[in-house]
Amino acid sequence: MSRSSAQRLDDARRVDQRLVDHVERLGAEHPPISLDSVDFHVDDPAVLEARFGHVLDYMARVELEVDRNVLELMTMLPDPPEIDVRFYRDVWQPQETQHGRILDELQVRLGRPPADADLDSLGTKLKVLGALGHLDAVQDVSRMLYYLTGMATERSAVLAYNLLHDGVAELGERGVAETIIAPIRRQEPGHYAFYQLSARGLWSQLAPWQRWLVRHLRRLSFAPVGANNDAQKADFGDLMATLGIGEDSDFSAQIARVEMELLWARGQGMTVPDYVARAFREARELAVVRASGSAA
Repeated sequence: MSRSSAQRLDDARRVDQRLVDHVERLGAEHPPISLDSVDFHVDDPAVLEARFGHVLDYMARVELEVDRNVLELMTMLPDPPEIDVRFYRDVWQPQETQHGRILDELQVRLGRPPADADLDSLGTKLKVLGALGHLDAVQDVSRMLYYLTGMATERSAVLAYNLLHDGVAELGERGVAETIIAPIRRQEPGHYAFYQLSARGLWSQLAPWQRWLVRHLRRLSFAPVGANNDAQKADFGDLMATLGIGEDSDFSAQIARVEMELLWARGQGMTVPDYVARAFREARELAVVRASGSAA
């Protein structure tokens, strides 16, 4: 074994141990939020609903759909690393679904219908990836796409929950801000760290053709978190408007920072991958078109 190969193997082992330690720490220090700790009292339900009701609905749906996301992972990754399974089975899924239940309960108490979450549908493309995933080299490409999506999703969640917390607090609804939004956002960075460690470790092991394929598929598949069709993209555009997220803000730069570093390090003068900027712009445009149609 060459010195460089030995070094890469040592690096991979160190990353693996860091992931194991990280997942164990997340499970021990961040159990799912207890309902007993939540204060659902709202001083002015009508104002909170009018201002942030649709944001709560969007976030509740995305969090609840983690159950479907796990089915997707089991389909596209037929033989995942054990640490990945431990993460999404023992940490990520229990935490996120509890987030969804709490947010959904809050919006129902505000007089809104429950979130319309898709918990079990699987697309044909995922099934094809799963069939091809029995080839280790293809599964590694799928894993890399999973980590990239996870990073973007969790970073988006942290930033959005920060903005939502501040907005809810400004309305004077301190109970909701401090016992619902703050504890939820506190759990998201640990998920982001898992995906970042995993992505950095795997990217260094991919062959040039695998890296090319990851870049190509990422361009084709990127979408804002929870936006799987035009209606949901418009919903995300409304969320952007409510939370004050502009198309040219640093929101997209922050969610794509590590992705930019890994996939597009050679890009000159580019701070955000073009497909990320385009996806956020499309979401706002769809929201504007829908609003103008509703007003007509």
